[in-house]
Amino acid sequence: MFSISSVFRLVSLAALLLTLAPAAHAQGGQGFGGGRKGQRLGQLENAKIAFITNRVSLTQEQAQKFWPLYNEFSAKRRELNRSGRLLRRDVTDGMTDQQIRDNFNQAFTMRQQELNLEKEYFDKFQKVISLRQVAQLFQAERDFTKEVIKRVAGAGGPAAGDTN
Repeated sequence: MFSISSVFRLVSLAALLLTLAPAAHAQGGQGFGGGRKGQRLGQLENAKIAFITNRVSLTQEQAQKFWPLYNEFSAKRRELNRSGRLLRRDVTDGMTDQQIRDNFNQAFTMRQQELNLEKEYFDKFQKVISLRQVAQLFQAERDFTKEVIKRVAGAGGPAAGDTN
């Protein structure tokens, strides 16, 4: 069984990979600075595109309208996640109760902003794909994240054998 800290690390890694992947795609698959890391991010992005396209059953016409909108959504979500990462720090003994309270309130605000973004794009996506396809999209994103976590854990990632 995975410990809470190892599950958190895996989820954080998957979220990071999924938020960085659109940037890699936008840079022609070269990622941040090119090289092996950029290549991997490009491969991850390509896998995500194929996974979503297949699961949502996008037609070519739908895909032409959908992907620019999805990339816009991903960029905004990535920015929220980037801002939110600053709030994800461990509560230390040196923090005052007010600092802990403020940290939680900021985290709640960030989660609400992400929920608002999803609601906004839920409506926008319905203008280019069907309601059923929108539902399949959100499920496909969750399934893709689970698959990435499973592969990272299976490849000897942070959770492999970690009991802390």
